[in-house]
Amino acid sequence: MASLLNPVGAESAPKTSARKEPVSVPFRTVLVSMIVLWATYFVLITARSLVMDFDFQFEMAWRRLIVTALGIGFTVVLWFVLRLFDQRALWVKISAALVFAFPVAIAIGHVNQLLFEDIQAAQEAEYARKNNLNLRRDESGNLLVDVPVRRISPADPGQDEGEEVVESESVIIAPAETSADFWRKLLDIALGRYFLLLAWASTYFALLAGFQARAAERREQQFRNAAKAAELRSLRYQVNPHFLFNTLNSLSALVMTGKPDRAERMIQTISRFYRHSLADEPTSDVPLKDEFDLQQLYLDIEAVRFPERLVCVFDLPEDLAEARVPGMILQPLVENSVKYAVSAVSRKVTITVAAREEFDRLVITVSDDGPGVPDEMLHGFGIGLANVRDRLEARFGPDIGFSSAPVPGGYRTEIRIPLSRPASARARRKV
Repeated sequence: MASLLNPVGAESAPKTSARKEPVSVPFRTVLVSMIVLWATYFVLITARSLVMDFDFQFEMAWRRLIVTALGIGFTVVLWFVLRLFDQRALWVKISAALVFAFPVAIAIGHVNQLLFEDIQAAQEAEYARKNNLNLRRDESGNLLVDVPVRRISPADPGQDEGEEVVESESVIIAPAETSADFWRKLLDIALGRYFLLLAWASTYFALLAGFQARAAERREQQFRNAAKAAELRSLRYQVNPHFLFNTLNSLSALVMTGKPDRAERMIQTISRFYRHSLADEPTSDVPLKDEFDLQQLYLDIEAVRFPERLVCVFDLPEDLAEARVPGMILQPLVENSVKYAVSAVSRKVTITVAAREEFDRLVITVSDDGPGVPDEMLHGFGIGLANVRDRLEARFGPDIGFSSAPVPGGYRTEIRIPLSRPASARARRKV
């Protein structure tokens, strides 16, 4: 029995890895975020420089561009450190950013100082030229300015006033930079870059959270698909044992009543039926033509039991032959018609399986002109119908129509599902 239901070579349920793969932000996305942030810094600082009308705009611009490029490089180094904490808690990531961004900011600030050091001397010289001053620095680094000083020399005997003498005197206007001044200026520059790096780190953590959320959604969808496939397999495998039980009983009856020829023909038809039905993966859809052929094989098996009573009619338009339906979805419906219509009476009963298209929906009907369903058989009858309805809902969701009820002169079951064709069939239809 097991080999018939799951033959060697049949695909098993798709396996979903239970191990959670680490999620990271692609380097390209990280690099783009750095470039955007530092480019914004460059634009804003340059705009401020233009508004303030500073001297040496070109000289400062290319130095600022170098600082921006090096800032991107230092931020890449910071990223290599922060990515080690990608899978840690948020407070750990924030703490890491606060700690490791500071030395990076100090490094950027120091580079900024080195590049703009000569600009300060050039600005001092330009200021002296514009204001006709003599600015210079002494050996200690103090900034001096020579200012004129007028003195009156003591008057000689016989003169009313002394002689006026004009001299120059050097005055310190900016003392030499001390070590404390150096670190104070460096810290001032570094704090600005520190908050810039923290802004980037916040952006990076937001990107990481987005990628992790999408990865979680993908994993959830994989688990949903696996659960759905398992449900479809379970429902599909409910059909085979029921059918096999009935056909073996019929085969046993033929042998017991001394009808070996009909029993042999039934065995051959059963073999073709199972070879056909077990060839497809249980959760896959099949062409409607193949589903109709499968039910034709089944009714050929039953025709061995009821050669005088069973009449079959199949109505499949050519343009619907490639429409996709779940495999063996019609089996319980056709089997119910045989069990409750053909075997229940001694007259001929016609079972009709038909398909049509209505408003981009595929409509399949299984009907018979038997006596309907006696009340004492409703329990077993409903099991097959529930199986079909559950499989349709598992495959298409609520977007289905399913009705099964007695009609004047027999019984009728109707299925309405979305019409789906392969791309090749749609192309041929347009031509």
